[in-house]
Amino acid sequence: MKKTGLLVLVLATAAWAQSGSDASPAAEGFPPGTVPTSASFPVQRVQMPTYADVYCSGFINKQTLPDANFVAGGLETPGTTKFVKNDIVYLEGSGYTAGAQYEIVRALRDVNEYEMYPGQRKLLAATGQPYAEVGRVRVIDTRSKTAVAQIEYACDPINPGDTAIPFAEKAMIPFHSPLRFDRFLPSSSRLAGRIVMGRDFDSVLGTGQKVYINLGSNQGVKLGDYFRAVRSYEADLKDPVDSLSFKAAISEDTQKKQPSFDPAMFTKGNGPVIHVADLPRRAVGEIVVIGVTPTTATGMVVFAMEDVHAGDGVEVDEQAQAQAAQTQAQAQ
Repeated sequence: MKKTGLLVLVLATAAWAQSGSDASPAAEGFPPGTVPTSASFPVQRVQMPTYADVYCSGFINKQTLPDANFVAGGLETPGTTKFVKNDIVYLEGSGYTAGAQYEIVRALRDVNEYEMYPGQRKLLAATGQPYAEVGRVRVIDTRSKTAVAQIEYACDPINPGDTAIPFAEKAMIPFHSPLRFDRFLPSSSRLAGRIVMGRDFDSVLGTGQKVYINLGSNQGVKLGDYFRAVRSYEADLKDPVDSLSFKAAISEDTQKKQPSFDPAMFTKGNGPVIHVADLPRRAVGEIVVIGVTPTTATGMVVFAMEDVHAGDGVEVDEQAQAQAAQTQAQAQ
């Protein structure tokens, strides 16, 4: 009797294991033609934007903003040139009313004047003027020619010459629950663009850092949209540093037929030729839109498999969009 029960248990276990192994990736929600692993479909650990991320990330604007209203100094001018939260500052210009709030922004220039990727200067000039969001002030006195204001929030120290524009509240970004990140998803997006530059002119970016994209509300981009940062191996060919590795030997000394990259490369072998253009494109991270203008968007990297680069392509992530909408609907 005990032997019979043991035999039944073994057969049931074998049948369960067989049924589990027969389950196809498609039945589990994965695309056909894939064998999902933690390397190709890792589970995201998403870092969502905070208040500081939303209000301090900066933006690129197609046109230069009017700068007739600007910070003229502060209570301790000229001894102090950098002002922080609760400091008193003076605003030059017109149209100020007591109690009104103004955002302080700063037009930026890249003092290094170095291209992080081929054609960056030309692309940035076509995209617009980059601005830093420096802080927020409230006007407390308008009886003099120069308005008096107090700093209510500071992202960075405010300097004389920074521009004052009317303050507008921003919406916080909806969260989406963790998803499996399809690292090798082929291009099929209805909307694609490029990372023009990173905040503070950074070129190598990770989770929590900010990027500027050459897509905006004119193309249908809105706050809370998700984009995938993608990169082809051909992009590495154009990088002055990464391209050096393509010119190095890639074979083992004992290989009879030694492989080489495309004939255009410096290395030559007597074996198979690896065509860089045929290598799969890879997704390197996910970006959520935290600010938008008609022609540009500010994004925050919320998940990164590797470094995100200025110059990387971006595509709208429809799976993340749908998950975020579902999470928000459930919360309501």
